[in-house]
Amino acid sequence: MRIVLQRVKKAQVEVAGNVIGAIDAGVMLLVGVTHSDTEKDVQYLADKVANLRIFNDPDGKMNLSVTDVGGEVLSISQFTLYGDTRKGRRPSFVDAAKPDVAEALYEKFNQVLKQRHQLVVETGEFGADMAVSLVNDGPVTIILES
Repeated sequence: MRIVLQRVKKAQVEVAGNVIGAIDAGVMLLVGVTHSDTEKDVQYLADKVANLRIFNDPDGKMNLSVTDVGGEVLSISQFTLYGDTRKGRRPSFVDAAKPDVAEALYEKFNQVLKQRHQLVVETGEFGADMAVSLVNDGPVTIILES
């Protein structure tokens, strides 16, 4: 799995002009799944997202997690994170998992964030054409891989 995590002041996702997910302060995640991913990858990255210390403590040091600060999560499925651009001018997406496999692992990832880590998780719509907007905080952008 591959995740692009951005610390945000707010973020939202729209489908067909309707807001279907929105958060205030927290993290916005673009989540990609590849063929070899399993529930072990899901657990590892959910734990990493929930506990990654990227929020400032009272001394201005990044010592707090999204869980510590009561932040929210906006999770967006993003198969294009596995786009390979090494050849030609059009990305190849052969490394992205098939939709049925990717959707099941993406949904499980969101469940783990909600159930194990007690986080508020908003989502986009798997496979939909989405418009995502955010106000990046910092900016802080981290790439996570399992």
